[in-house]
Amino acid sequence: MDTGDLQQRIHHRFGQVKLMEAALTHSSHANEQEGDGDNERLEFLGDAVLELCISEEGYRRFPHAPEGQLTRIRSQLVKEKSLAAIARSLDLHRHILLGKGEELQGGRDRDALLADAFEALMGAVFLDGGFAAARKSILHIFGDKWPEAEMLPETKDYKSRLQEVAQERFRDRPVYVLAGTSGPEHEKVFMVDATLPTGACFRGVSSSVKRAEQEAARLGLRALNVPDDE
Repeated sequence: MDTGDLQQRIHHRFGQVKLMEAALTHSSHANEQEGDGDNERLEFLGDAVLELCISEEGYRRFPHAPEGQLTRIRSQLVKEKSLAAIARSLDLHRHILLGKGEELQGGRDRDALLADAFEALMGAVFLDGGFAAARKSILHIFGDKWPEAEMLPETKDYKSRLQEVAQERFRDRPVYVLAGTSGPEHEKVFMVDATLPTGACFRGVSSSVKRAEQEAARLGLRALNVPDDE
């Protein structure tokens, strides 16, 4: 199996080539070749490694994004369709070992199969070179896949929900006040306080007043034990 081009694309040269071979072996092929393992265990590991690396990088890239927004960014990047597209861009489909039946049924172009193989490959990189190697490979592969800060998924409308809850429980609305700003003009951070009719106050911090209001409202909902339907 000549995988030199693939190793170059993922920015990792395997010391233990058998790990890479295992990552590229689908269960349909393993079932036909008695004694050979498949990539399912590596897929399980790679899924966790990928999620951690993407979570860490999202946290670093978007320092003012609330938890819900970071979750949506990660979900978009690691969903099956996205991983399958990445697998195709790496020509991963050319290297996967399939059984004859799976091959005839078009398995080489199935999103689920390609996404699983990519996760397995990242699991193999982790076992071969450790977390630093996996992180380097993943950040290289996802380098141009991240959204621009101004194109982040919309924050959920916590503000409307908090208003509904406050009127229902306290017969009054929460009050939002701009508490202050910080940072240079091109990277200004806004702090907004949301005060409930009870006097409880919650501060949201973000890159715009609207997002800071949403974050303050989210904290208020959490304090009131209102379920977050993320």
